[in-house]
Amino acid sequence: MLDNIQISLTTPGLLFPAISLLLLAYTNRFFSLAALIRSLSASGKPVDNEQIKNLRQRISIIRRMQEAGVVSFAICVISMIFIYLGFFHTGSIVFGVSLLFLLYSLILSVIEIRISVDALNIHIEEFSQKQRASSEQNND
Repeated sequence: MLDNIQISLTTPGLLFPAISLLLLAYTNRFFSLAALIRSLSASGKPVDNEQIKNLRQRISIIRRMQEAGVVSFAICVISMIFIYLGFFHTGSIVFGVSLLFLLYSLILSVIEIRISVDALNIHIEEFSQKQRASSEQNND
């Protein structure tokens, strides 16, 4: 099956801009989360344990996303080195491994987005409950 696969040096090279943009997006998510944590800390208001758990989980997932993206990038470079040296079969296999790390990184990204959306839905529900309570007080 893999005996027929031959990729050129440009194939792994096509991933460079994609992985770079992906890492930039992951870094932006990390900085946004760090800013949120700092603002919660500076506000002095008590933070719900579930929210702290959610933030810790998201930080951990973003770290793993970034690590998998960097590993994917590094393995992609290694595959290019193998291809450059004429080891096309080995380079193809190594490139496949790079794609698997990239896929893992993307799956983690979807998981982190889902956790983030769940947290936002909890906040929306809290706002909705406060608004209903306020409107009920105004009606009395």
